[in-house]
Amino acid sequence: MLKYLSIENIAVIESTEIDFSDGFNVLTGETGAGKSIIIDSINAVLGERTSKELIRKGAEKASVSAVFSNLSSDAVSALESFGFFPDEDGNLLINRTFTATSGSVKINGKPATVGILKDIAGHLVNIHGQHDSQGLLNPDNHCGYIDRVAENGDEIEEYYAEFKNLNAIRRQLSSIKTSEEEKARKIDLLEYQIKELESANITVGEKAKLKEQLEIAESFEKTVNSVNNAHILLSGADETDGGITKINNAVRCISSIKSGEIKDITETLRRISAELETASDNLNEYLRSIKDGEFNKESIADRLDLINRLMRKYGNSEQEMLSFLENAKKELEAITLSGELEEKLSKELDNSTERLIELGEKLTKTRVAAAKTFSSEVTNVLKYLDMVNVEFDVKSEKGRYTKSGCDVIEFYVKTNVGEDFKPLSRIASGGELSRIMLAIKSVLAEKDDVDTLIFDEIDTGISGFAADKVGKQLSVVADTRQVICVTHLAQIACCGDNHLKIEKTAQNGRTYTKVNPLDYEDRIVEIARIMSGTEITENLYNSAKELLDRR
Repeated sequence: MLKYLSIENIAVIESTEIDFSDGFNVLTGETGAGKSIIIDSINAVLGERTSKELIRKGAEKASVSAVFSNLSSDAVSALESFGFFPDEDGNLLINRTFTATSGSVKINGKPATVGILKDIAGHLVNIHGQHDSQGLLNPDNHCGYIDRVAENGDEIEEYYAEFKNLNAIRRQLSSIKTSEEEKARKIDLLEYQIKELESANITVGEKAKLKEQLEIAESFEKTVNSVNNAHILLSGADETDGGITKINNAVRCISSIKSGEIKDITETLRRISAELETASDNLNEYLRSIKDGEFNKESIADRLDLINRLMRKYGNSEQEMLSFLENAKKELEAITLSGELEEKLSKELDNSTERLIELGEKLTKTRVAAAKTFSSEVTNVLKYLDMVNVEFDVKSEKGRYTKSGCDVIEFYVKTNVGEDFKPLSRIASGGELSRIMLAIKSVLAEKDDVDTLIFDEIDTGISGFAADKVGKQLSVVADTRQVICVTHLAQIACCGDNHLKIEKTAQNGRTYTKVNPLDYEDRIVEIARIMSGTEITENLYNSAKELLDRR
């Protein structure tokens, strides 16, 4: 529950501290005293958006701090999921500071983001005000109310998982479904591309090798003559000795000389002769290979032209063209097998649709049962709230299947005997709407794990006996939850367990607001002021005292 609130430099509040108790807390004060500022401050510390206009004139920054105690298990789990923990006393301290251009959040002294704060705050406090009344009128929100009563989280999760699965199958099926004509055109194109590449029989590195061969072919005669002449110079011809023979003759001339130096020269000449013989054999082998090889200039040029043409269509290298061929084969196979896959997916889609319908019906049953209970309980609370002829009903129709089910749910109300049920959105009276919202919130309070409920302007449009009933109903809710209520009605204010008065004063040309707890005597005076707003007479004082004592 919200145990303590500290506000610094927000609007007309320079500095104030508020201690809240468990049970029913009421806040009262004159119009313009700053009741809305208290709610704005609580919203700020719960992570709602702030505005620089909230910062008190003349101040550089504003801050709000709140202490929560007796945290619910859901709140503790939410804290721990973000790496935060209650302090040693089990309390949670939230501090939010903001300037005109920046802000900071701390949770138990550790920095946090506004997003984290909002996630955690959802497990701490529910604030119900005019915004909730508008949300109550929107039928799009009604299914969510019923789901909270039904406590059907498992059914919703199971249904949503199948809903996602069905849509995934639909997307996959849509991606492979093409017209027969388009499929035939694609098959023809792929078959042509595959045939063209396969018949070319391309190998990696072939283009570079062909270029080399073309250079040889273009100077074939010159190459043969040059290699042949080199071979003759080394090995000789019929009438002439080659270099190898001449070196060998030189070796024979000096081999008989008994000299160490000559011996070294002889060994060098023999080594050179052996290397030249190897070079001569290699030249002879190369000459034989180019003579035996197919170095037809025209055929080589045609092959190069083919490869260059294919490269312009299928890739910038032999490897890219081979990859294109492999992918084309896979795509052709996929199209060929798409009929089988389409049939398989169609069966899966049928099965998923059946499961979704089954899970949708299961979800609907939980909502129908919850709607019946909800209608009865809300009607009972409304009758207690002086709407004796009212009947509340939840109407459900089957609609299209969406991520939340196939149920179209809307709240209907019959406020007078003999009238027809009408959609809640057509209720014109603010007083009726306030009580209907309180009745719904009262029923839902037992389903929430949130310990603190704040009601702002719950008394709009009501007075007299109805106001007395609203106050007592808030007391009933406060038996199991902390309730904080901003009110301008004496009948509600007198029901509080803890009465806080918001007072505004003017000093030295500035406005100041304070929030003070009231004792028994102070409460009588404040309730008398709310009842009259004028001078408090003895009779008015006694009436206020009687009203307070009667609670």
